[in-house]
Amino acid sequence: MTTASAVAGRAAVVCGVGAALPPHIVANADLTARLDTTDEWIRSRTGINQRHVAGTDLSTTDLAVRAAVQALADGEPGPVEAVVVATTTPDRCCPATAPAVATRLGLTGIPAFDLAAGCTGFLYGLATAAGFLAAGTARTVLVVGADRLATLPDPEDRTTVPLFGDGAGAVVLRRGSADEAGALGPVVLGSDGTGADLIRAARPGALHVDGTDVFRHAVDRMASTSRQAATASGWELVDVDRLVPHQANSRITAFVARRLGFSDDRQLSNIAETGNTGAASIPLLLARSAADGRLKPGHRTLLTAFGAGLTWGATTLTWPDLSLTRLPEGAGHDR
Repeated sequence: MTTASAVAGRAAVVCGVGAALPPHIVANADLTARLDTTDEWIRSRTGINQRHVAGTDLSTTDLAVRAAVQALADGEPGPVEAVVVATTTPDRCCPATAPAVATRLGLTGIPAFDLAAGCTGFLYGLATAAGFLAAGTARTVLVVGADRLATLPDPEDRTTVPLFGDGAGAVVLRRGSADEAGALGPVVLGSDGTGADLIRAARPGALHVDGTDVFRHAVDRMASTSRQAATASGWELVDVDRLVPHQANSRITAFVARRLGFSDDRQLSNIAETGNTGAASIPLLLARSAADGRLKPGHRTLLTAFGAGLTWGATTLTWPDLSLTRLPEGAGHDR
């Protein structure tokens, strides 16, 4: 287990957040028409009612750019000096997605790279960005989580198809002080390659998920890492206002919240509307919750995730007073 924290006076501070979801919605009823399943079965086991699915005309790069544009417009962070894109579904194996994202944002010439850590990718991206800021490599970093996970399951697999959706979320981080709102606390990360086969996809259409073992590992890792991140920040769990877990499955997040002693009103969720969007999950949830008022300035916030690899992580921040009070017209639901 590794904990990444900022050098004194060089904390990573969130100063913008953005989201992008494809306009096409696939409801549970659309799946039951062709799969051997029911709406009740899907909802009771996953908490998912619908998911957004990108067509062939909307790439991972497109989603990442749309979320990034919103995050950059959310505040005035100054020139972005590095771009990190966390994704399991790049548009191509080579080259990486991030340079294309940076160029479309008018950021040619700066460092830009992809990061693969499954559904924990966004938290790994935050830790990487914090390192850039602490080292003085950059003063402002854009971190994007973008995935088109709906492409991975076998289209006829009723156990995995309902789980996944597509989307992107982004945050802008600037160098700041550890005592200001928006400053990330220590980022606690971990991995265990002995569980690599529990979630795997050799190619699109060949996703395998060992549901029972994934459930057990996810609950154990997210709960323990959350405790470590809170302790590293000097927080007691009872002082946390909002738990922001990766949206993989409502039963997983309910068990994690129960272990940590969180009531329903202290945990955020959007899985019913989005399904599992991989590395996009946490920033999408942050953007939506900030827009609808469930996440307010001053809320002590705990982020936690688990994903393929196996990977896991958690961090804390006090939510800042961003300019985003509602999602702009069409934002988070691109047309």
